[in-house]
Amino acid sequence: MTMTHTTTWEIAVLDGGPAHGWRLEVADRPRVIQVTSPCQVRSAPDGVRAEGVYVYRIDHTVTGEPLRYGYDVASP
Repeated sequence: MTMTHTTTWEIAVLDGGPAHGWRLEVADRPRVIQVTSPCQVRSAPDGVRAEGVYVYRIDHTVTGEPLRYGYDVASP
């Protein structure tokens, strides 16, 4: 017997941090969303880059759309 998985897309909103208020569609309720922002690097070797990383964690108390993801100031 073969089981199939149907992807469920839902609207989510980011709360706090640099992406506050962003609305996006997420599949299957990920526990964490990562937002990145490029940084300007001086004297870096070819192919090397730096990005700021911001982590948002799902608020499990919200059960319907829009899902809410709160900014985690302690991450990564």
